[in-house]
Amino acid sequence: MGVQIQEYSTTVSVPPARLFKAMSIDIHNLFPKIVEIIESVELSEGTGEAGTIKKLNIIEGGKPKYVLHRVDEIDEAKFVYNFSITGGTGLAETLEKVSFKSQLVETPNGGTIRNVHVEYFTKGDYVVTEEELTAGKAKVEGLIKICEGFLLANPDY
Repeated sequence: MGVQIQEYSTTVSVPPARLFKAMSIDIHNLFPKIVEIIESVELSEGTGEAGTIKKLNIIEGGKPKYVLHRVDEIDEAKFVYNFSITGGTGLAETLEKVSFKSQLVETPNGGTIRNVHVEYFTKGDYVVTEEELTAGKAKVEGLIKICEGFLLANPDY
């Protein structure tokens, strides 16, 4: 098994507390409503704390798939949300898991910088291509921008 690391930051124009609530605390309720490919999010184990397993049911390329999302660490005070995609039909066969470590940092203008550290745990000697890394980053940043748009349109959420 190999491990490849990717790091990036995304700027968002809403405060960290609102983004954290939407993307970490309430993801299972909110994302099926605002993200077209996510059909539902089920809590398979736990209630949201570290160790919770969430099953995200998605439609990708017209086909139903799912991924298992395990909460590894959650710290509301520091806006830290670490999770791993540990299985499911939506996880590439070349990967054992993908772990995301993220922290939200408030910007001087009241927005957020979302810092992300991703570890791709590959099967055998597989090496994740630059195209795959770019596509993975684009998916995550797309979800963040959808969430940002929702929060800007719904200031009371």
